[in-house]
Amino acid sequence: MSTAKTPEGPPASVLIDQRIADLNDWRGQALGRMRQLIHEAAPEVLEEWKWNGTPVWSLGGILCTGESYKSAVKLTFLKGAALPDPARLFNASLDGNARRAIDIHEGDTLPADAFRALIRAAVELNALSGSKARKGRAPGHTGSAA
Repeated sequence: MSTAKTPEGPPASVLIDQRIADLNDWRGQALGRMRQLIHEAAPEVLEEWKWNGTPVWSLGGILCTGESYKSAVKLTFLKGAALPDPARLFNASLDGNARRAIDIHEGDTLPADAFRALIRAAVELNALSGSKARKGRAPGHTGSAA
């Protein structure tokens, strides 16, 4: 597991551990289980802590975020609309052009194999998007503004 350091504080993995512990109910268990499945599907995943307290999992770009609310744990896939979802895991943010989300409520269980497949598809999409972006750049382009 790779983890990004926050600008002024502990590594993201520590903050995510703390968030899961602080939830102290079914939401912490759900977020912890989804985190474990993400790591099983993409062992090289980078954990980040963004936007004032949102767990983020990235590999070649953001795969998904993990927000917790009073009645749900929401996993938002930034490129979810482009991902295959044969198990129909996406059940929220279905009307957008890019994002899709999975809302997990108390008592819900997601099929582990289907969720891991979704994570692997997100990793593959990020890899394809990254290679297309690199091909479109002029030789010697570094990606930074001059």
